[in-house]
Amino acid sequence: MKRLIGLFAALLFSVNVVASDVAPDVLVKNVTNEVLDIVRKDKDIQAGNTKKTLELVEAKVLPHFNFQRMTQLALGREGRQATPEQLRVLTGEFRDLLVRTYSKALTEFRDQEISFKPFKMAATETDVKVRTEIKQTGGKPAQLDYYLEKNAAGWKVYDIEVGGISLVTNYRSTFAQEIRAGGIDGLIRSLQEKNKTADARAK
Repeated sequence: MKRLIGLFAALLFSVNVVASDVAPDVLVKNVTNEVLDIVRKDKDIQAGNTKKTLELVEAKVLPHFNFQRMTQLALGREGRQATPEQLRVLTGEFRDLLVRTYSKALTEFRDQEISFKPFKMAATETDVKVRTEIKQTGGKPAQLDYYLEKNAAGWKVYDIEVGGISLVTNYRSTFAQEIRAGGIDGLIRSLQEKNKTADARAK
């Protein structure tokens, strides 16, 4: 599940778009189509060039995500015991973990196709869901939904669902287990270790 989430989240948000005045469904469609074209033509990314892919994600993905809210949602009730400094560190480590997931997923993109579902929203809405469907060769279509909220900087993603399974909820159970075992600092150490291991493998 996480691989599929990472793949299409990365595809969607890997182009630098001024999104403050673009409707969320239009943003999803335009950016997805442009990125699919880029990835299909980029032989380095398809060959697994980690450095180039990480640079792409760092430059283009981060501006379109609200990692602070994603981290708080993933922590759930357990997050109440975290200090502001712990939350800051957790947000950074969680962001790095997701960026690596997206970077790896980009190198695995091949011939998937995306269809965009009908979308409606009221002019005053600031929290919406954009629905898409992923068609994969030799496999069943996968429902992929993006949850976006609008703030002063434009529309930002704060959760993703694949087949009705939430990225935030998926991590919440893992985070809760880590916190019960070693507290907030234990979760921080666990995320740091995962990121260090990923760094070592990338070299």
